[in-house]
Amino acid sequence: MKFTSSLLTTVVLAGIVTVWDVPLKAINPNLAQVSAQEVKQMQKAEMKDSTGLTAQKKIEMLMKNKGQFGSGDQLRRFFFGDLEPISVQPGGAGMVVNLYNKSNNVTIAYCATYDVVVNIKQGKISQFQPSEVK
Repeated sequence: MKFTSSLLTTVVLAGIVTVWDVPLKAINPNLAQVSAQEVKQMQKAEMKDSTGLTAQKKIEMLMKNKGQFGSGDQLRRFFFGDLEPISVQPGGAGMVVNLYNKSNNVTIAYCATYDVVVNIKQGKISQFQPSEVK
């Protein structure tokens, strides 16, 4: 009987230590630092999407390709569902729609006639200068 209860106690304690890592962190504080670093790495990885690009890289690519055909497709692919129209103004080949991305605090001027990104600026901008959206 003593052997069975001793064996059962050992198995239960091993299971608790395996599932619950707080006692290990109390013994070795470096384990807590490693897990915090792992959490930061996971958060950075979550900021990337299926393209493997961060939001900043996407914005840089749009800035590089602004005014070129296909930049509108790129805009829709990168920020699908994340853009809020905030204003319309004359420019491009008619009217330009200013789209705001709240998560990145960026305003993007988009010309639907030619399906191109016309301009990109930080902040919520309701009207670009006329020279910036021609």
